[in-house]
Amino acid sequence: MTLTVASWNVNSIKARLPNVLDWLREAKPDVACLQEIKTVDEGFPRMEIEDLGYNIETHGQKSYNGVAILSRYPIEECAARLPGDEEDEQARYLEAVIAAETGPVRVASIYLPNGNPAPGPKYDYKLAWMERLYQHAKGLLELEEPLILAGDYNCIPRDSDCWDPGVWAGDALALPQTRAAFKKLKWLGLTEAFEQLDNRGHQYTFFDYQGGAWQKGYGIRIDHLLCSAQAADALEKIEIHTKTRGQAKASDHIPIVGTFAL
Repeated sequence: MTLTVASWNVNSIKARLPNVLDWLREAKPDVACLQEIKTVDEGFPRMEIEDLGYNIETHGQKSYNGVAILSRYPIEECAARLPGDEEDEQARYLEAVIAAETGPVRVASIYLPNGNPAPGPKYDYKLAWMERLYQHAKGLLELEEPLILAGDYNCIPRDSDCWDPGVWAGDALALPQTRAAFKKLKWLGLTEAFEQLDNRGHQYTFFDYQGGAWQKGYGIRIDHLLCSAQAADALEKIEIHTKTRGQAKASDHIPIVGTFAL
């Protein structure tokens, strides 16, 4: 039996609701981790999504950020906020245990800070946030359970994960410190799903709205599924649902979906 876990930065759930509903009907992911929902919890369109058979947990924020977890199975042990900074009010992290038929699976929906302009306070916040995620993930891995940290990491892991390394060289998404922090996460014992099963260059999950990026193929890969050994061993397939980017009023991000034989 398999479990499909998706990550998608929807760039406003209200603005993209028809697209999201169409994708949920077609792709039918068991679990969908959404980022940038850009609404408070009360404003999330629960009814429309619940009608498709999903349980919903959100950690929202007015106009900015916000994350959600949708699941066809019961959601347990839900916890919002990333530990390590009690003064951080940005809604960027939501973690839950999915009570799947295959057994419990811990997932998190992550919207990692962009960090631009770099250097500067926004980049300092990004690196501090990544260190907090590292410390938290270290504890989660000690549980020795299937764990999938799904989200928009705002990190281009390699030069071959962007259309032109020269254009992105000075961007916070591709700076050496960002890539080093991402590698540090993986060195804990986390496996990047795409890297494990595909690892081709120039397979993108984001195309900017500016400059005709989608039409020109000017993309980057910044949405990732990081998996514990228990999840990585069960990983059977990884897909990037590129056609969603070509729809009217599309998000600038594309869903990435992992299939796990748990």
